Amino acid sequence: QVQLVESGGGLVQAGGSLRLSCVGSRRISSAMGWFRQAPGKQRELVAIVTTGGSTNYAASVKGRFTISRDNAKNMVVLQMNSLKPEDTAVYYCYANHYGAEYWGQGTQVTVSS
Repeated sequence: QVQLVESGGGLVQAGGSLRLSCVGSRRISSAMGWFRQAPGKQRELVAIVTTGGSTNYAASVKGRFTISRDNAKNMVVLQMNSLKPEDTAVYYCYANHYGAEYWGQGTQVTVSS
């Protein structure tokens, strides 16, 4: 069983930056990452990082967002730069722990024009 707690969401102007953090209740065996969901839209992958540090990004955020991980702290961080209004969504922390998937509560990111 894994509990994920997110922080760092908020309101920012276009072109600004936010840093999202997620802390797990225990060490995660496999991937951690971030998904996002805008109202009326399907939840989509933003970025994932494996235990070994390999990363994958959605094409829409590549070059602007950076995902990092601290396994000792059970933590994954998403640094979001050059934010655009289309980045507005609820961002969910994700963890895969021995094949089971876990989700955070979600944190709202709003980017104004």
